[in-house]
Formats: sequence, structure tokens, C-alpha cells
Amino acid sequence: MSFLRKSASFFGAVARRQRHLKVQIGGSVPMAARDFSSELSNDYANFPGAKAPFVNELKLIFPEDYSPIPIYRVMDRNGYIADESQDPQLSREVVEKMFRDMLLLNTMDKILYESQRQGRISFYMTNFGEEASHIGSAAALEMRDLIYGQYREAGVLVWRGFRIDQFIDQCFGNSDDLGRGKQMPVHYGSRELNFVTISSPLSTQMPQAVGAAYAMKMKPNNDACVVCYFGEGAASEGDAHAAFNFAATLGCPVILFCRNNGFAISTPSHEQYKGDGIAGRGPMGYGIATIRVDGTDVFAVYNAMKKAREYVLKENKPVVFEALAYRVSHHSTSDDSTAYRSADEVEVWNSVEHPISKLKRYMVHKGWFDETEEAQFIKDVRKKILKQIAVSEKKLKPNWREMFEGVYAEMPEHLVEQRKELEKHIEAHKEHYNLKNFEP
Repeated sequence: MSFLRKSASFFGAVARRQRHLKVQIGGSVPMAARDFSSELSNDYANFPGAKAPFVNELKLIFPEDYSPIPIYRVMDRNGYIADESQDPQLSREVVEKMFRDMLLLNTMDKILYESQRQGRISFYMTNFGEEASHIGSAAALEMRDLIYGQYREAGVLVWRGFRIDQFIDQCFGNSDDLGRGKQMPVHYGSRELNFVTISSPLSTQMPQAVGAAYAMKMKPNNDACVVCYFGEGAASEGDAHAAFNFAATLGCPVILFCRNNGFAISTPSHEQYKGDGIAGRGPMGYGIATIRVDGTDVFAVYNAMKKAREYVLKENKPVVFEALAYRVSHHSTSDDSTAYRSADEVEVWNSVEHPISKLKRYMVHKGWFDETEEAQFIKDVRKKILKQIAVSEKKLKPNWREMFEGVYAEMPEHLVEQRKELEKHIEAHKEHYNLKNFEP
């Protein structure tokens, strides 16, 4: 068929389709069309892609046209609760556990950081300045709720009962490490505590968390949610945007918890993104309910997480949760933050605005704080940690052949061949390898 004949045939079909449409429009209008037309208005648009009012004046919409999302706070820097209606009314026992868990985390961080500096472990990341976001959020959740962490949520595990020996065995990668030495230090995981093992790549856990939440949604009478922690730097990764969009469009019971601590390694927030933080992306960017809190206020984080959990389970929809804090520590043992920020700036956040200091002041006001008890608790924790380090570093490493195992139900041929090659290599050069340090 020639091009002209093809064209004539095509346009003939179009004309017949148009005549058919004219009959429909000019004649009796189908019910669906009548229903839809009743929603149309000269003043308000009802496009499939967006619903918004019409205007006759053209103008650019600027970020400054919108007020920033406010930051929810319960307790001020002096430990006082301004609005008693926001007091979570936690018992002394619970508040003291919050305080002790923060102290334990803080003490363990200091010792393990120094252990890396001594060459005893290969890597470490501390949690200084962000303890309230860990403990406050964990306290508001149920143990059945599934946690996807990034690598700075050790306090969530502390609250759930992860033991000192489990933390330290993981950092040494020994035979009692739950991950059998296959992860970097601070990449914790616990099936028992519903804490998915941490992965190094930024934001890789976010779409995984949304998928897990979607699976929960499919379960009859689901009573658990997913909480996914990530930093504001991770929010610039492509996986983060995919996770936001899937969570919103599929309606998943997931709390996307951003720890906005001011720095993506050495990149400050004002260079990392524009707009109103990460919370600003929720309502307008993805159509997700959003909460923004003072991440140095353990009670604000607790109240907000309670509210977020209630919402996602009732509505089967996600929440974007932004906890604003300050990363007091270096990013990791591979970083020197004095190169990009002042010591004076750090000191303010390490004293006046520190979450442990705020909670301590609150406890003083309530008559719940005893300085002698605090000192003794820290002393006891230090002893336990130092003793465990001495034990953990002497434990054997898992058998080196295990590096090929644990991924496939049946090891594929290429891994079998690689293992054989390594066995031959080690047999030929075993004087260069400390095999006595590994399980036989």
C-alpha cells in the first residue's frame, strides 16, 4: 500500500471516529460523562494530573511564598515543658530508662571510637547529638514494628535490648557476630529485634522498607508498621525519591524518618538541597502527611512518633518525619569535621542544646536526678564495655570459607570455583595468613 493510500485509510478512520464522537456529544450524553461534567467549573481545574483553581494572572511561584513547616517542640533547652497539654506523662521509670540508654550509647560511642583510633577495629560511627531521635522514636514503637536503619540508629537497638556484647562482637566481626563478619562495623542487624541488617549504600533501604510496608498492608488485620531511618544526605539519592513516590501512590504504612543532622559528611545542608528541608517535600512534593520535630527533644520525638504510628496504621498511608538535630561528632572515623566547621559551633550543640543535657535538666526539675547515681552508672557501663572489648577481640573470626556462603540456597558454580581458587592460594601461601585467628 502506498503512503498516500495509507494516509487516506488512516484519516478516514479518524473521520469515522470523529463522527461517532459527534453523535455521542450531540445526542444523549452517557451517564459517566454527565457525572464528570458536573464536576467541571470555570474557576477550578479538574485535570487528571492536578486539581487546582484557575487564575487569570500569570506569575512564578517562589519558595518564599510559602511559610516553612513549623518544628514541633515539647521541652525547651532548659528542660521545661511550656504547654502541659503536650507532656507525654511518662512515668519516672520510663524517663530514667530513656536517660540511661542515652548515657549507655554515649559511653559506648566514646570507647569504640577510641578503639578504632587504637587500631583495634577498622571503622566506627558515633551518634553524638542524635540520641533523642533514637530513643524517643524507639520508645513510641511496638516491638513488632519493623525497623530499617541507615547507620546512625544504634540507640533504637539499645532501647530494644541489643546487648553490649552484641554491639562489640559486630564491630570486631568475630564468630559471635550475628552477621558472621560479613559487614562493616556498626552495620548491625537483629531478626529477634525486628531490625533489618544495615547496608552501606545510602538510601538502599528506603524502597525496601516501602516494599515491606506494602506487604504488611496486604496482611489481614495488620497491626504493625515499618519505620525507615535515613539522613538528609541520603534524601538526595534516587532511591529516596522512588521510595517517597511508591509509599504515597501505593498507600503504605511506613514512617520515613529523616535524621536531618546538618551535614552530609562534609557537605552542609544549605549546599545539599534547596527548599524547606526534607519535610517540605512531603505535602506538596509527594502528597504525604508530614511531621517536623526538634530532634534534640526526646519528648517531642516520642509524641510525634506515637501520632505518626497511629496515622499510618489507621489510614494505610505513609508519613514523612523530619527530626532536626546536629551531628556533634565527625561523620565517621574517616572524617575530620574541624576542616569544615568551627569548634565553637560544635560546643554549643554539645552542651546547651545536647539532648542528654536537656533531659537531665527536666529530671532535675522533677526531682528524679541523682548525680552520684549517674556517675556510678557511667562507671559501671565503662567497665562492662572495656571488659567486653577485651573478650571480643580475642574471639576467633568466622571460618574464611563462609564469605562465599549465606546468599544462595545452593552455591552457584562460579562461587564454587572461586572458593577452590582461594583454597589453593591459601594452601600455597599459608605462611602469610594468620589462619589460627579463624575458626577451623
